[in-house]
Amino acid sequence: MDDKTRTELEAAAFRGLVEHLRRRTDVQNIDLMNTAGFCRNCLAKWYAAAAKERGVDLTYDGARRIIYGMPYEEWRDKYQTEATPEQKRKYEETTPLHAKIG
Repeated sequence: MDDKTRTELEAAAFRGLVEHLRRRTDVQNIDLMNTAGFCRNCLAKWYAAAAKERGVDLTYDGARRIIYGMPYEEWRDKYQTEATPEQKRKYEETTPLHAKIG
């Protein structure tokens, strides 16, 4: 497979993941972090970092708008729930396994 095709397939897979996460508003970021070690905000940070590496002017908030499909504050107000003590405990336990952003 050539690099162009690989990049196109990776981009399509990423768009599919983002669209899936936009539909699954019932899944909280803390649940994603606890289970997979990354969340919507991590994707936005990776997106913004990739933009910066390529000299594209994109803020973290701009990247979050791309990932969430709306301003983060709007998503948070509509869909985010308060984390339970159990979710918070698991978050602390799994912190060493969380994605490295940088």
